[in-house]
Amino acid sequence: MRTSIRRSQRLMALAAVAALTTGLLAGCAKDSDNNSSDGSGGGNGSGKGKITLTIGTFGVFGYKQAGLYDEYMKLHPDINIKENVTTRTDVYWPKVLTRLQAGSGTDDIEAIEIGNITEAVQTQADKFVDLGKEVDKSQWLDWKNAQATTKDGKLIGLGTDVGPMAICYRKDLFQKAGLPTDRTKLAELWKGDWSKYVDVGKQYMKKAPKGTKFVDSASSVYNAAVGGASERYYDKDGNVVWDKSEGVKKAWDAAMSVATSNMSAKLKQFDPTWDQGFANGSFASVACPAWMIGYIEQKSGDSGKGKWDVAAAPAASNWGGSFLGVPTATKHQKEAVALAKWLTAPEQQAKVFAKQASFPSTPSAYPSLKPQADTTAYFSNAPLTQIFSDAAKTIPSQPLGPKDKPIDNAISDIGILQVEQKGKSPAQGWDAASKEIKDVLGQ
Repeated sequence: MRTSIRRSQRLMALAAVAALTTGLLAGCAKDSDNNSSDGSGGGNGSGKGKITLTIGTFGVFGYKQAGLYDEYMKLHPDINIKENVTTRTDVYWPKVLTRLQAGSGTDDIEAIEIGNITEAVQTQADKFVDLGKEVDKSQWLDWKNAQATTKDGKLIGLGTDVGPMAICYRKDLFQKAGLPTDRTKLAELWKGDWSKYVDVGKQYMKKAPKGTKFVDSASSVYNAAVGGASERYYDKDGNVVWDKSEGVKKAWDAAMSVATSNMSAKLKQFDPTWDQGFANGSFASVACPAWMIGYIEQKSGDSGKGKWDVAAAPAASNWGGSFLGVPTATKHQKEAVALAKWLTAPEQQAKVFAKQASFPSTPSAYPSLKPQADTTAYFSNAPLTQIFSDAAKTIPSQPLGPKDKPIDNAISDIGILQVEQKGKSPAQGWDAASKEIKDVLGQ
């Protein structure tokens, strides 16, 4: 996000666009160049309610699309809702920080992306209402709550979506390569370690159909593996440990096994060539969080229907997610808290999932989740809800830090790409990433 186009920014852009057509996750979304404001908030925008509550969001959260604003206003005739959408996170979050510091100008409810939650917890907690006093925290995944909780126990945000990981694969290509196509058998082959997934890739390449590779990119493997580490860039005390982290080392080693072999299509995720790879069937598998299901369906098109399947990932991992917080500066604190609680309640999260596949952070919603019939058929009738809910419940609580994003981007977008696309050695790639990280940390 600083000097180059970062992976999380690319993600915001595609989600903001793709969610309008196929239904993707809001919180992982990525940027476009314009700010927009939805004056209606899903209603008529007349402002006739006795109280107008504003909600600041980025990308597409799905509340308007799922009819939740209209529903809430019908239940509460004295409330009018206005959603203020900023599609770029790098524009949205600095604006929120400025208003929080000023103590005025904030929306009544502010969305917080997972990449910004640690900064909010560590530097802005006094500017947000302690929502832990307002809700039954057991409704949310423990690790989700932990991301928005201060050291003294204050909960500054209620979880919206999460991004539990699975493996999406082309069973037709696996069959041609002589590999099992049954999702349960495959899950057993790579269960427990991402290096086992890489080993399956080596087997695939022995009889790979012409013009295909096992995986889209080494960065894909790295991001999936490190997303399930109990510790990556920071320890539980807030110390920077990226260069000592066992989770980072294991994820890097798995990525290097891919980058230095012939099993990667060497594509940069969310670039046009990556989209073309889905359409052309040029890679046989990809680490996919729940929100990527709709993206694959869109980019692979009709030719991919029934050829894709989904299996459990080697280990539980998360990619993406957001929160709703209530600034203390709001003049309508009681009403804003009530709306934030309602929007993030299990029943409402299930409605958003039905509309755009944003996977809930509230486990009690899981039994009622029903993917769209067309999507289930597209992925060979895989039990999508079961696979993703099982993963979500077992994701470890991972300490996050204020520089998580730039550290992660340095490793993925500089270190790994140096090896995979420019032919550098793993040591040279690590050195390049290390230099960037030290610059970011001011070392």
